[in-house]
Amino acid sequence: MDQPDPTGAAGADHALTVDQLAARAGVTVRTIRFYSGRGLLPPPTIGPRRVGLYGMEHLSRLALIEELQAQGMTLAAIERYLQRLPDDISAHDLAIHRAVIASWMPDTVDETTRDELQARVGRELTDEDLERLRAMSVLEPTGDPAVFRVDPALVHLGVRLLDVPVSQQAILAAREVMQGYARSAARELSRLFKDEVWEPYRERETDPEEVARMKSLSAHMQPMVVQALLTTFQRSMREELREAFRDEPAPRFGDDR
Repeated sequence: MDQPDPTGAAGADHALTVDQLAARAGVTVRTIRFYSGRGLLPPPTIGPRRVGLYGMEHLSRLALIEELQAQGMTLAAIERYLQRLPDDISAHDLAIHRAVIASWMPDTVDETTRDELQARVGRELTDEDLERLRAMSVLEPTGDPAVFRVDPALVHLGVRLLDVPVSQQAILAAREVMQGYARSAARELSRLFKDEVWEPYRERETDPEEVARMKSLSAHMQPMVVQALLTTFQRSMREELREAFRDEPAPRFGDDR
């Protein structure tokens, strides 16, 4: 059931009609209704004239569902995945989930114009914004000054970072730190899976169909590993913030429950 807006009007974060949400997400209205019926999307708020209005959390959740489907997960598995997320998870945290999950997939790059990119992210982008996105490797120029190559897995997260009051140098330094630790974790997890799961199984099993099934299993494990990594990181980050801000209220990071 749609949730009434207690203020009598939708806020700035809930300004999309179902048609606008479908256009921004690249899906049909029917798909949105179907996902809502399955509980994959939270209900919209109710705006003026009893119109259901959607926000960035709906757009980010649709993008996450798309990534999980691209990983080969069934709707039932996606339901279970989403049920494990905090009820009040923000659009920003959903975008992080999607970006991390998308990192398992082969690299894809879209070519887009500035107008197309602005329509895609729902805001105007200044020359300075484009330069910051380029520095974050979200986009890169092409031979045509009017066309950019864009990483679809990072574009929405990168645009949200434009509003964070942090210098470009700090963002780049944080990106380098996270990439270094992410590579290290991926390397160790890959080694562990190969040594403890794959090699012993391959020595016992010679049936090509069973080997293929094991490869498929490893692919389906990827979203679970991603969620485990993200949850572990959030808990570790909260502990570090509590230690760093021991004598004053620590900033909130992710789910504090």
